[in-house]
Amino acid sequence: MALKSSSADGKTRSSVQIFVVFGLCCFFYILGAWQRSGFGKGDSIALQMTNSGADCDIVPSLNFETHHAGESSIVGSSTKLKAFEPCDARYTDYTPCQDQRRAMTFPRDSMIYRERHCVPENEKLRCLVPAPKGYVTPFSWPKSRDYVPYANAPYKALTVEKAIQNWIQYEGDVFRFPGGGTQFPQGADKYIDQLASVIPMENGTVRTALDTGCGVASWGAYLWSRNVRAMSFAPRDSHEAQVQFALERGVPAVIGVLGTIKLPYPARAFDMAHCSRCLIPWGANDGMYLMEVDRVLRPGGYWILSGPPINWKINYKAWQRPKDELQEEQRKIEEAAKLLCWEKKYEHGEIAIWQKRVNDEACRSRRDDPRANFCKTDDTDDVWYKKMEACITPYPETSSSDEVAGGELQVFPDRLNAVPPRISSGSISGVTVDAYEDDNRQWKKHVKAYKRINSLLDTGRYRNIMDMNAGFGGFAAAIESTKLWVMNVVPTIAEKNRLGVVYERGLIGIYHDWCEAFSTYPRTYDLIHANHLFSLYKNKCNADDILLEMDRILRPEGAVIIRDDVDTLIKVKRIISGMRWDSKLVDHEDGPLVNEKVLIAVKQYWVTNSTSAH
Repeated sequence: MALKSSSADGKTRSSVQIFVVFGLCCFFYILGAWQRSGFGKGDSIALQMTNSGADCDIVPSLNFETHHAGESSIVGSSTKLKAFEPCDARYTDYTPCQDQRRAMTFPRDSMIYRERHCVPENEKLRCLVPAPKGYVTPFSWPKSRDYVPYANAPYKALTVEKAIQNWIQYEGDVFRFPGGGTQFPQGADKYIDQLASVIPMENGTVRTALDTGCGVASWGAYLWSRNVRAMSFAPRDSHEAQVQFALERGVPAVIGVLGTIKLPYPARAFDMAHCSRCLIPWGANDGMYLMEVDRVLRPGGYWILSGPPINWKINYKAWQRPKDELQEEQRKIEEAAKLLCWEKKYEHGEIAIWQKRVNDEACRSRRDDPRANFCKTDDTDDVWYKKMEACITPYPETSSSDEVAGGELQVFPDRLNAVPPRISSGSISGVTVDAYEDDNRQWKKHVKAYKRINSLLDTGRYRNIMDMNAGFGGFAAAIESTKLWVMNVVPTIAEKNRLGVVYERGLIGIYHDWCEAFSTYPRTYDLIHANHLFSLYKNKCNADDILLEMDRILRPEGAVIIRDDVDTLIKVKRIISGMRWDSKLVDHEDGPLVNEKVLIAVKQYWVTNSTSAH
């Protein structure tokens, strides 16, 4: 019977798809008109789209729901839906794994107290973290680089503490970021120009960067115009809200610290790493922190150190520090860099730049050096909650003196869609070049369908985007634009470790276990994408907790796209019905007979102590 009626089924399926697209477009146009931008004004993009002819009366009886029969039985259930209550107002900036009060109960040695210390299961809040009164949608990029609404992060301490360093200024009801920093009082652009005289930033050779102890991430913000994407991190410490400011500006950043645990990034991830007076004791612990930078630095990559102790003979008076202390610091750094076989390329003023060798051929002499302790692990990407060690990560093997260990990358943007070395070399078991390319094609198709549903997707309305189960970074590659960036999260429980591939494409990302809170402040992402995440975590941890964490990090009126099998999405939809989200379950772009569906949601606007959501 099914075969005989295939023509009719095809027509029905086509009609359903048209209805779903028209319906969801209207859904987002209406929600778009509610968007709040700086100073509470209506979001100009959304308003323009609304006024330009989104005819939501074309099919007044349109059913936005999926056509899966199981949906109605759940909705019509007599079981009472659980409604999640708002958290108390004091939790507006709650970070469950970097809570200040909890941190102070841990040792201060080696910054242990600033590392991740998540609340135990029985202490989880399980409520909706509120936005502060007056919260508005951040300015769109590039205005957001320079201005942040005061109401979104009402902390003035840095405007006083860093006043002479040009970090941040308070002007009326906004913060202004002049682009200065402790080491670049004349502005980040001039500072980067100096670095670019040594490091090839203009031709796509350098694409990914790591900024350790980033402050308000002005270095990463000003690298954007050079098509370099920086992953910035800083602890949640006395410099209250520095990472929050970075994300409000639209710059990639996470709460993090170099302490005793390995950085949550794969080996050979970054083309460049940077420290601008970041206060990290690089020469301490037998050079352990430099060895960790070496692990995540790509062969041929650069390390920049700006500030003490560089050129201490000239600068010690300005720094008000003893000469012998600074001399010893620089000696230890130079010694560790030599052991890592880095080549010093530049030293001028307070800036020094080293380059990592492309392979081990030029470093043979260190093999007999008793100080050269090489790491024994077979998996250099196994880092989640793993203790940092004072050992050197070996280069991948090469067959010639000029071969780049681990494989040479194309310049960006060519590397975005080229086959990454980890794929072409067969480093990821069971993944072929054909499978990788097929994955790319699928994500281009999926993103094209997303844009039909939500026409604001690539307009700049969504700047900070997270992919909670990124795979090879196919979603991020398909949506790549200078208007946005994607935090590609690879779950630690994923069957295959693909984050190295993400970085080889010129994208950025991080390892994370979604049974715990993410290392960010509330309201830091405009759009969250989750592909088969809930299937992955089935029976691993509570779906309620994952969804509450999504709600915590999503901005008011931010959007969510969840792709999964229909049974899983029905359960997810039931949970979010108690979370102040508006949602629609829609069919796969190939039609209603495909078991995989897509759940689209928008978080309602509400603030602390408000009695209702909008």
